Amino acid sequence: MVSIGGINLRPRMPLKQVLPEDPEEEEYRHWRKKLLYLSSPNSIKMAFKFSWISLFRIFLLWLLIAAIITACLTLPVEKLLKDFLVWIEQDLGPWGPLVLAVAYIPLTVLAVPASVLTLGGGYLFGLPVGFVADSIGATIGSGAAFLLGRTIGRSFVISKLKDYPQFNAVAIAIRKSGFKIVLLLRLVPLLPFNVLNYLLSVTPVSIGHYMLASWLGMMPITFALVYVGTTLKDLSDVTHGWGEFSKTRWALIVLGLVVSGKF
Repeated sequence: MVSIGGINLRPRMPLKQVLPEDPEEEEYRHWRKKLLYLSSPNSIKMAFKFSWISLFRIFLLWLLIAAIITACLTLPVEKLLKDFLVWIEQDLGPWGPLVLAVAYIPLTVLAVPASVLTLGGGYLFGLPVGFVADSIGATIGSGAAFLLGRTIGRSFVISKLKDYPQFNAVAIAIRKSGFKIVLLLRLVPLLPFNVLNYLLSVTPVSIGHYMLASWLGMMPITFALVYVGTTLKDLSDVTHGWGEFSKTRWALIVLGLVVSGKF
């Protein structure tokens, strides 16, 4: 305390210095807050009011799950796909590549492996046309599954994953570098194609970055499958082509890991 002219003056305390906030910590809190809000009772109550729209979304979600289970357990998927390829070969003519590409949409949405279509594209149309048709079809199909997962299942999945630090870290990383991470996940095909579509749908990656990165990242494995398809002797060998492709798939995994190290 200082005394001036008989008046006691208390020294002024310095203002607390406000340090700039770490951008990564701020981003983490922002995304964490968003996750907590989406999974809070009030948010869930508002999102799942018993309205026709909510009931319809829940119905679609369960219908999709039931369709996937039914397709995997009861339908002869490989035989149906081979018959479909025979129909393309015999009846469709120049419309064949377009129909082949469109066929990826229901298969991808239902999480049915479409490798038979990819091999068939190489067998039916050769390397250039088959690669273009399969590449476009796989990209459109993955986009359809992505939009479906983001529309009817995002709030539910986020509410289940919000307490996992790994999911929070991945979500933040994708929010900052969505294109690069999706590209690397596609280049290194460790996760199943159909599973990855729905997992990425609950992350904050934009649809534009997702589609472009998926298209570029799936090109190597699509090219390899189409090439294997061009070496098949008969359309009935399409289902056996996957065994021959397994070595190529592991080679692509190693190559993808090497490429990912450059990013």
